[in-house]
Amino acid sequence: MQDNGVEWSLMETTRAHQLRAVGLRVTRPRLSVLDVLADRPHADADTIVTAARAAHPSLSPQAVYGVLRALVERGLARRIEPAGAPALFELRVADNHHHLVCRSCGAVADVDCAVGAAPCLDPSDTAGFVVDEAEVVFWGLCRDCQVAGSPGIAVPAGAVQFSAQETRGGAIA
Repeated sequence: MQDNGVEWSLMETTRAHQLRAVGLRVTRPRLSVLDVLADRPHADADTIVTAARAAHPSLSPQAVYGVLRALVERGLARRIEPAGAPALFELRVADNHHHLVCRSCGAVADVDCAVGAAPCLDPSDTAGFVVDEAEVVFWGLCRDCQVAGSPGIAVPAGAVQFSAQETRGGAIA
């Protein structure tokens, strides 16, 4: 597809449509960051900056941070903040899913909510809040770290374990 003499791939036109649908202009930095997030779910800002600049060397880190902020504010990306780790970004939005985080290597995988609709948990006391979402982070050891026998981290008896196939590709269904 061609627009103003610029060749656009099908994925770029889909991403361009997504940007326009939420009122954002289509720019190369935004398309680049969306491409990085599509290729690297749960990436931190530094990883996104490095990958985006590999495709567009003149792209500044500040521009990438601005794009990330805009994508999160407009609902095209989600920012997750596992305790003790840098913020991570993903494109999986508008569904009720949670995350598994490896205590050893920091790997992150999506896990669908067992309950369904948000919020999937009800607090014992709302303290006057209207609760519309519950963010759950499951912590444990990924398959690779279990096999490698991560030092100082034991898998407790009775812990729920997932097969290697279930944890590959960043999603658990």
